[in-house]
Amino acid sequence: MQHSAQRVGIFVDVQNMYYSARALYEQRVDFAEILQEAVGDRQLVRALAYVIEADKDEEQSFFNALEQRGYELRSKEILNFYGGNQKGDWDIGIAIDIIAMADKLDVVVLVSGDGDFAPLMEFIKRRGCRAEVMAFGSSASSQLREAADAVFDLSQDTKRFLIPKKRGVDRPQRRNTQRASAAEVAEAQIAENKAKATRVEKKEKQSSSPIKKVVPARGARSQRRMTTRSKSSKPVTRKTANARRVSTTKKPTVKRTPRITH
Repeated sequence: MQHSAQRVGIFVDVQNMYYSARALYEQRVDFAEILQEAVGDRQLVRALAYVIEADKDEEQSFFNALEQRGYELRSKEILNFYGGNQKGDWDIGIAIDIIAMADKLDVVVLVSGDGDFAPLMEFIKRRGCRAEVMAFGSSASSQLREAADAVFDLSQDTKRFLIPKKRGVDRPQRRNTQRASAAEVAEAQIAENKAKATRVEKKEKQSSSPIKKVVPARGARSQRRMTTRSKSSKPVTRKTANARRVSTTKKPTVKRTPRITH
């Protein structure tokens, strides 16, 4: 139960909420609405937002926005390890702050779905504080749900607790990428058409040009004849030699005298 005399402390695990909203809805969390819902009509003592510095350009503007909405920032740099691994969490830091301020609070509101905080919620209840949890229902740990006195499911009203993407910023970027891709396709098509035209021209020139007969030189002709004769000639023996001599000698011509008849 809530009443106006309750002193409330709010502890926001920004990293857990940010990645939960992005994974579930691809949207951002409206931390101003979360703060308003967490406080209600009660007395706000402190509202702490725990962030990780990852050296990104847009994070500083995000941090400034959190401070403008009434949060006190707790920040630490991300740890880089050998091999490219990174680590950055506030689990121990959040637990220490809650335990340190428990005597001055009537209600502790933890904005996170991390199940590691379940023992912390049990400890807070033993100290006499009311333990409340705000998280997205599908990403909240069942152990954390059981340990808390009350659980507020942010998924029940996503229009209030989520900020949709800025369509005015995303659309021009998509149009530019579409134009760039269309221009690249057009250039590739023009280059392909030019290559086809050059190939067709080469084929037409080859088909229209007269076929030239290659006439071998005289020396080549005589050399070919000699080689063909040498290949076709049979080995010369004595019989063939004598036959050639007989054929080449001329036969004597016999003069016939006219026959006289009386």
